Amino acid sequence: MVIKEIVKFVTKPVLKILDLDSLYSLRKSDYLKKVGWFRSHKEQLPIDNNGNPLPWMTYPSISFLEKRINKEMTIFEYGCGNSTLWWANRVNRVISCEHDKQWYEEMKKKIPSNVDLFYVELYIDDSYAKKIIEYNKKFDIVILDGRDRVNCAKNALQSLKEWGAIVWDNSDRSSYKEGFEYLFEKGFKKIDFEGMGPVNNYSWCTSIFYKNENCLEI
Repeated sequence: MVIKEIVKFVTKPVLKILDLDSLYSLRKSDYLKKVGWFRSHKEQLPIDNNGNPLPWMTYPSISFLEKRINKEMTIFEYGCGNSTLWWANRVNRVISCEHDKQWYEEMKKKIPSNVDLFYVELYIDDSYAKKIIEYNKKFDIVILDGRDRVNCAKNALQSLKEWGAIVWDNSDRSSYKEGFEYLFEKGFKKIDFEGMGPVNNYSWCTSIFYKNENCLEI
């Protein structure tokens, strides 16, 4: 106990001199520990404190969605990964579209029986973005976390249920403005969830687009 106090007494001034005391204090953050950020950052994987998969989206958006989704829902996802496993554990069915062949082959080994995973080569505004059109008004939620997101958003409306919602990650990127404006013209509203998320040591934004009557009861 005495040694521990001595170490603390010596360490604190050194950290202040190196301007690292604020970083040290983060280690005591109950929130970051609870959501598993330290483990996620260390392992460079979107996981929680117990190693369970998480979507690579902001923590505020994950927390919001987890309380509002249910086992009756069907989801379409652009870009597979730990998010696919997270959704599959909470909804009825997940259709996931992936453009990276190597990553697709890796994920095929992990997906449960309620996931249909497709590999589709990436060409702008072509088969990848249009994969969702094969399904007519089937999806409660569409997740945009892959490539060619503006065109994916436009095509998604053909297969989204009337009360469906769109989850758009990295929505702080100005390159997606065209897609946002398209959804606004179609009567969607937007709610932003800014903050930190798994793996990264910076904040970003995940947004949900919804209409007045929606499956997330916003």
